[in-house]
Amino acid sequence: MDVTLHLAQDPDADRLLGRSPLAALTGMLLDQQIPMEWAFKGPATIAQRLGADDLDAHEIAAYDPEAFAALLSEKPAVHRYPGSMAGRIQQLCRYLVEHYDGDAEAVWRDVDDGKELLKRLQDLPGFGKQKAQIFLALLGKRLGVRPSGWREAAGAYGEEKSFRSVADITGPESLAKVRAHKQEMKAAAKAAKAAKNTGA
Repeated sequence: MDVTLHLAQDPDADRLLGRSPLAALTGMLLDQQIPMEWAFKGPATIAQRLGADDLDAHEIAAYDPEAFAALLSEKPAVHRYPGSMAGRIQQLCRYLVEHYDGDAEAVWRDVDDGKELLKRLQDLPGFGKQKAQIFLALLGKRLGVRPSGWREAAGAYGEEKSFRSVADITGPESLAKVRAHKQEMKAAAKAAKAAKNTGA
C-alpha cells in the first residue's frame, strides 16, 4: 500500500495515510464531528508526538490511557473530543492486536468477497455500517483493494463518479464537490425534520 491520498490536504499527512493502513483506519475513525482535513491529519500528528514516522498498533494498545489522552489533547488537539477519541483509537488498536496481530492491512488483505470485507470493517470498534462502507469505498477507489462485489457492498459510496465521501476525493476540486453534497444532504435532512415537526 503506497499511494498518495488527498484527504488531509497536507503533503506529509497524506503520504502517511497512503502508505500506512493503520493511519488510514485511524483517520477514518477520527472523521466525525470535525472537518475532514483535521481528522485525516490526526494520524500524522499522533505519530509525530509519539516520536515515530508511523503508528504502531501494539504500542498504542499498550500505552497508558491517561498519557495517550494527554498526547491527543496537546494544542492543537487531534480532535474536538481528544479524550474520548484517544480511548476509541486505543480500543481499535487493541482489537487489531487481538484479532490481526496488530497488522491493520490484514483486515482486507486476501479477502476475496466485498460482503466479507464489509463485515470485517463493521466488526472494528468505532466503525458502524456507514463508516465501514465509506472506508470500503476508499479502499476500492483509492487503494486498489477490490474484492469481488466491493462496489455493491459499499452501497452508494461505491458508485463511480460520485462525490459522496472521502473515497471520492482526489484533490481540491473533488473536495469542494463532496462538501457541497454533504451540505445538500444536511439541508434535506433538516427540511424533512422540520416538515415532520409541523405535521406536513
